[in-house]
Amino acid sequence: MQKARIGIIGGSGLYQMEALKAPEAVSIETPFGLPSGDFILGKLEGVPVAFLSRHGQNHTILPSEINYRANIFAMKKLGVQRILSVSAVGSMKEEIEPGHIVIPDQFYDLTKGRKSTFFGEGLVAHVSMANPVCLEMMETVANMTEEIGGMVHRGGCYLCMEGPQFSTRGESGIHRTWGVSVIGMTNATEAKLAREAEICYVTIALSTDYDCWHISEEPVTVEMILEVLSANVTFSKRLLQSVVQKVDGDRACTCSAALKNAIVTPATAISKDLKQKLKPLIGAYIS
Repeated sequence: MQKARIGIIGGSGLYQMEALKAPEAVSIETPFGLPSGDFILGKLEGVPVAFLSRHGQNHTILPSEINYRANIFAMKKLGVQRILSVSAVGSMKEEIEPGHIVIPDQFYDLTKGRKSTFFGEGLVAHVSMANPVCLEMMETVANMTEEIGGMVHRGGCYLCMEGPQFSTRGESGIHRTWGVSVIGMTNATEAKLAREAEICYVTIALSTDYDCWHISEEPVTVEMILEVLSANVTFSKRLLQSVVQKVDGDRACTCSAALKNAIVTPATAISKDLKQKLKPLIGAYIS
């Protein structure tokens, strides 16, 4: 099924892409259950795109309730080769002000009980996560953010917490000592699964607040976040529209072959049912 080349995952505030031409809602079934909602297929600046609202169209899904495996597996089934993931985050550094854009190149995963792998149940694979985002795509997105007038911070570590509560001051202070750049609740899980699916992945992190470590600022509230987020989302739509053609095309990065040397279970030891279940992921290597 080749329906799209670029996947866009919209986070808080980004529930639709008005610039999509000939939009079509498509429901995708996966062996891992249902995704967050229908995928909206269409063309953005002439490029076939699949858009998904991470938390559902009416924002009804908590970060820990998201079926990440279904979301990424469905992207793979649609033919997606690259994912642009847009997320609201809290800033952990003074210089990353609310309204700024961060394109992180690392993740630290503090989540506790999420399904963050497609493998198991008789098939073992260990993909490399040393560089968890596609560095080529990251550079392209950062350059375009700057080009269209955004304040962009290149690189940095995204700390992924469980949520849904925001941090305590104690947690925020400790996280700051770790040197992380931003804090969010979703993207580390997506990045792991995208790598297993051999899909290039990059995060467009929209800084909405200073978490609660910044003593001269009021503790973060949903109202504060939504106010900054509205402007951020407007900018992110411009960015996506501007960058989609530049990230499209042949891939020369290592993301596209992440599973080549990662599967350690012999093909003869993998059941036919499991091979069929994971065919969109492992079909190039296991028959």
